Amino acid sequence: MTKRIPVSFEFFPTKTDVGAEKLRVVHQELQLLNPEFFSVTYGAGGSTRERTLAAINDFNGKGTPVAPHLSCIGDDKVRIAELLDLYKSQGIDRIVALRGDLPSGQVGLGELSYASDLVAFIRQHSGDHFHIEVAAYPEMHPQAESFDKDIQNFITKARAGANAALTQFFFNPDAYFYFVDRLQKEGIDLPVAPGIMPITNASNLIRFADGTGAEIPRWIRKQLATYGDDSASIKAFGHEVVVKLCERLIAGGAPSLHFYTMNQTEPNRQLVLDLGLA
Repeated sequence: MTKRIPVSFEFFPTKTDVGAEKLRVVHQELQLLNPEFFSVTYGAGGSTRERTLAAINDFNGKGTPVAPHLSCIGDDKVRIAELLDLYKSQGIDRIVALRGDLPSGQVGLGELSYASDLVAFIRQHSGDHFHIEVAAYPEMHPQAESFDKDIQNFITKARAGANAALTQFFFNPDAYFYFVDRLQKEGIDLPVAPGIMPITNASNLIRFADGTGAEIPRWIRKQLATYGDDSASIKAFGHEVVVKLCERLIAGGAPSLHFYTMNQTEPNRQLVLDLGLA
């Protein structure tokens, strides 16, 4: 019997009205699983800001709390303060605070260069109103100088006022357990929710992994390659891999699971149901 822990789901804002309508349906369907919260991503330099706000407006007040992502790089304190005040006025009390990626062609990091600066600014501006989630990288941030430096960067975010963390997706549970163990040895005991990526499309998964620095173990890559374009076999194999990953994480003490939904219902719902977490 799998221990029952909370789940949360991440969406990205869509570019079209049709996409937005489909996402409303996915939101309704996944809400039936009683998640702890939904998060909505925010593009480089706030490039999807209006679409993020539209999605937040669609989901807010519909039962499950919503947590907007907020990135600081290339942005300024005035605009960030305006967003914080807007969210507070809407009754939103959860934020995912990130450094973000610098928009292409932009020079300069803006007034807040790092996620730790953003966390400190949120605390300075809004006090304890927001529950702040930050990012964690069990396999090391792709731009970090070393694993030790990455751990220290995370500790800085924690001490700036973060409440909890969501990890980049991964498939090696030992990397997660080692990361959490290192934090605990440094006296940091924030809840760190593993980020879970369903495996439904081999080429998409490899592209996401290459873009984020996440490692796909060789045995998974090799097995996916043998299936070619057989999407049913890829999905069945991927589902089995991710269920076993989640079972190990739960057994090892993970406080919750955060699913990167890719704005889809079915693979995420099936995982949650088969894990007995609905």
